[in-house]
Amino acid sequence: MKKGLNILVICILLSVSGMAQTDTTFRLIKTMKGDIVDFTVDNLDNVYILTSRNQIKKFNANGDSVAIYNDVKKFGQATLVDVSNPLKILLYYKDFATVVMLDRFLNAVNSIDLRKQNIFQAKAIGQSYDNKIWVYDEIENKLKKVDEDGKLLQETPDFRLLLGTAPSPIKIFDENRYVYVYDSIFGVYVFDYYGALKNNIMIDHWQNFKVAGKYMYGSRSDSLFRYSLSTFQADKWKMPEAIFKSRAFNFSSTRLYALRKDEEAKGNTILIYSFR
Repeated sequence: MKKGLNILVICILLSVSGMAQTDTTFRLIKTMKGDIVDFTVDNLDNVYILTSRNQIKKFNANGDSVAIYNDVKKFGQATLVDVSNPLKILLYYKDFATVVMLDRFLNAVNSIDLRKQNIFQAKAIGQSYDNKIWVYDEIENKLKKVDEDGKLLQETPDFRLLLGTAPSPIKIFDENRYVYVYDSIFGVYVFDYYGALKNNIMIDHWQNFKVAGKYMYGSRSDSLFRYSLSTFQADKWKMPEAIFKSRAFNFSSTRLYALRKDEEAKGNTILIYSFR
């Protein structure tokens, strides 16, 4: 890549359709209650719950418990759980710069200490299409790819030289031949698999950002956004109060997951909605 690379800046045209159709757009289909601190979902609608005891519990799309990860004493609470590949789960512990890999039954199969590769500060990681790991090194300001042993395979130039600024990515997704690096201020930087910067999508201040299939999802205040990666347009829905006051959201291709505080149960509840 060269510094003079032309970055295609795609401006979003927000299609604000049907602000009054929230009753038909979102249909509650299921709830999950219990000791839930945080959660994520994979592309098969399996739900992974992080408990207050730092356990990881896996539930299938029907809500049945199928696996549990109990080995939590060594690194404490996971900063990030990557389930983009349901057969290979990544737990990232930022304070220890360590990645733990689990199989689909949540058995530990490997761990990587990124510090051994001189990566001491990384806020975001993400699994690559070939089961390697993308890491954004915040000290060197580079996107790096490492293998299962932590060995460096490739890296981009310093973002400060490439872009003239130093982003602080909070999410990394590898989807449909591209790598999406999300910074809530500077938007989404899109790379090919060789680490070449292709464009910069000017989405900013989205919360609960996720790339899944043909779309990018996110929320802001009481609005839900779904951005098409093929048409470069976004749909926008106004969410009912029961949804937008939730603590966190997650998405699959057909479902919206919302985490809400449950006062009666003295815990949290995941509300699962279908939406179109």
